Amino acid sequence: MNLTLSLTHWLLVLTMPVALVGVINRTKSWWVGRKGPRLMQSAYDLVRLLGKRPVLSHTASPLFRAGAYVVLVCGVLAASMSPILGRYAPLQFDHDFIVVAYTLGFARIALMLCAMDVGSSFEGMGAAREASFSAYAEPALFLLIGSACAATGMTSFAALIGALHDTPHYALIVAPLTVALLILLQAEAARVPVDDPLTHLELTMIHEVMILDHSGPELAAMQFSAALKMSLYAGLIAALINPFSPTDDPLACALASLGLMLAVALVVGCIESLSARLPMRWVTRYLSIASAAALFAMVVIGLGGSGL
Repeated sequence: MNLTLSLTHWLLVLTMPVALVGVINRTKSWWVGRKGPRLMQSAYDLVRLLGKRPVLSHTASPLFRAGAYVVLVCGVLAASMSPILGRYAPLQFDHDFIVVAYTLGFARIALMLCAMDVGSSFEGMGAAREASFSAYAEPALFLLIGSACAATGMTSFAALIGALHDTPHYALIVAPLTVALLILLQAEAARVPVDDPLTHLELTMIHEVMILDHSGPELAAMQFSAALKMSLYAGLIAALINPFSPTDDPLACALASLGLMLAVALVVGCIESLSARLPMRWVTRYLSIASAAALFAMVVIGLGGSGL
């Protein structure tokens, strides 16, 4: 059973980054009346980049090339502990959610160091913005996990997300926690309205400006890492809503998780089609909504536990 669940987990982890980007792009094309790229276009783009020879800045150190792979490895490690299927993750232990958060944080540090290593003022500006906005995103993540811990009493990431369905507070907290995760997805994966992955104006970029000097396999690693973080948060939203248990009905759980992750991509594509990127001074306020939603869930759990 564990082998089957592990294979299913990794199949989703490796394929959904490409599929989610394809669904988002097709959704955005549908809104403007165009056919749009193929669903698997990003896979072809990654293969094309892997075959190219990277062009390096003469000021770049070995840290620059290594940083792209550090970001990718950190993303894969975090995905191995993320409960995409609910109560199960290939790698789980007590308080593993702290490791997930700090692994993603270490990837962010590596990304910012790569951006500053080439000596570009634009990339340094993007790194500063990334550091500022992450200071608002990380508390929201810990408040969300803290709410789930308070509701379930579990200490493992997979256990607390999976057991959340059995708590009396689930109906009241599932909506605010989903909103918080959706905002974190937009922030971590550099999506509208926090960032725009298609912009070409350096003054408004965040993530894209930090990878301007990457090319070839390193650029492929950065692009896949961003899509992987998006699929990680989409998987958490799916696990939060998925009514099936991976141990009781693994096939139904996997299919429901797949469908819910694609639905999240559809929602993200609709949001990007109907809204513009927020001004920089509004991004922190938008990220604060995630913290407020997670805090609301914690208050509901606290009031329910006190009998009020």
